[in-house]
This record gives sequence, C-alpha cells and structure tokens, in this order.
Amino acid sequence: MGKSKRNSPKPDSNRAEKLAARRAEQEQASQTITRPFEGLAAECDLVALREFVPSATATLKLSPSIAAERAVTLATVLPGAVAALVRAGEEPIGFVGTQVQFQSGNPAADLATAILWTQSAEPGESLAGATVEGAPSLSDVLDNAALDLTVHQDFNWWVPEGVTPDRQVAATIEQANLAIMPSARLNLGADAVGAAWWVDAGEKAHLRWVRPEDEDQLMLALARLHAAGELHLGEGSRFAGSFRTHGLLVPVFDLDPERHAVEWEPAAKEFGARLAAALKNDEPMSSEERRSRDGLRSRQVTLR
Repeated sequence: MGKSKRNSPKPDSNRAEKLAARRAEQEQASQTITRPFEGLAAECDLVALREFVPSATATLKLSPSIAAERAVTLATVLPGAVAALVRAGEEPIGFVGTQVQFQSGNPAADLATAILWTQSAEPGESLAGATVEGAPSLSDVLDNAALDLTVHQDFNWWVPEGVTPDRQVAATIEQANLAIMPSARLNLGADAVGAAWWVDAGEKAHLRWVRPEDEDQLMLALARLHAAGELHLGEGSRFAGSFRTHGLLVPVFDLDPERHAVEWEPAAKEFGARLAAALKNDEPMSSEERRSRDGLRSRQVTLR
C-alpha cells in the first residue's frame, strides 16, 4: 500500500510555507557560530557594539596582509542599518556597521566581508548585507588590537562635517537623536577585564559588563560573591541579572541615575578585584553558594 499523503502539505499552502520557513530557521541555527569574536582583543567591545551600545565609532586597524585602499570606520549602526558604505570625499572612507538589518549566523564573517567590500566599492555605494560564503576570518582582516572607541550621544556623525543633509535625512537623524540614551564606556584601567558600559535609561541607569571568561566559571564566581553579599557596586546599585550573547556572559547592574558614569568607576574597579579573586577560588561550593548559583541562573536571559 502506498504511503498516505493526507498529512503532506500542498506545495502552495500556508502550512508548506511555514514548514519551509521552519526548516530555513533550523538550518541557519545549525550554522550559527557560538562565539564568533573569540580570540580577538576587541571581542567584548564588539559584542557590546552589536547588542546594546547606541552610537559609537572606531577607526579600524587592518591586517598588514590586507592591501588597504582606504580607511575603515567601525560603527554601531549606519543609515538604513546597512552592512557597509563608502562615504565620498577627497579621500573616500569606508564605514562598516555592527547592528545590521541582514546578517548570517556568523557575524564575524559578515564583518570581515563588509570590511573587504569597502576597499573596492565606489564612493556613494552601500552594502545591504554581507555574504559569508568564502569569507576570510575576521582575525585575518583586522590587526588584533583593542578598539580606540569614540562614544557619541547623537547620530550627527552620519553626515560629514560641513555637509547639509536633505530634509529626509535630517528628519531621520533628528528622530534617531530623540531616541538615543546617554551612554559611556567606563575607564577601569589598562588591566581591566572585559568591557563595562553605562547607560542612562531614564528612571534607572544600567551597567552592562561584557566578560570574556568561560560562562560556567563566571557564573560560579558571581554566585560566590552573591552568597557573601558582595554582588553589587556599592550604595545605589543592585545586581539585576545577566544575559548570554555571542558565547559570553554579561552581568547587569541597576544604578542610581543621579550619578554619572565616571562616578561609578571606583566601585566598578573594586568589584572587578572581588570578582577576580572569586574566579581564582577553587574551593568546593558551599550549599549557600549553590543556592545562589541556581537563583542567578534563573534570572539569566539568552539573547542569541
């Protein structure tokens, strides 16, 4: 007896479209790179720029093996959330975005493709989305150095200095500027681990600290501090939870919004020292520390 076709969707049916979309999502998920920026000195900042920093730029240092034709600026988001563009001028400049509309499961390869595209594209052109097929490793394209970041409190840098934008572009920038939240990267010294970013969200301020350690080891250290009553940044702060993204764990603190970013730097340095000590602690966990770990894990969110 032939196999029943009762449960087989018709080719043009909505169910067939849903199944095809589900298969495409599953295929993309299987190709997603868990920790795409691993091994790069700028890993933690790249994750922050992709996930929550509103407006920041940095001039990229390309690998000596790349025959660079023009300078490249890394940005959080470009007009239209394109992957890259080349700004016309006496010396054209390439721009690549980290927060893009179209992306694959390997953002590092996307970024590498976009960087190389800027070297041969014509001034005025833009790249909607990067294709990663045959893309080189980002570590082969970039000089492995930390990012020298400029944090902006607006998007006026979308337009070159001295250029008057047309009405539509000006309206887009104005709308983006109205929605932006004041942000800053904490300066915790040359020996600081990870990337600590402050943002004023209105009723509360937040500190999101992207950390490079193994997730399980970092969660254990956070649990030890929590059990000891040391999981905080002092008065006016509260540990809010953590989220996982790009293979890293990001502890988040709620902060008193009346204090600016620089006022939190001493407390953040002290917390960083306590966390470093907890990471080195290899004693067996106490029952209280295990309860703390379970509680912290229940407040953990996975972004991707």
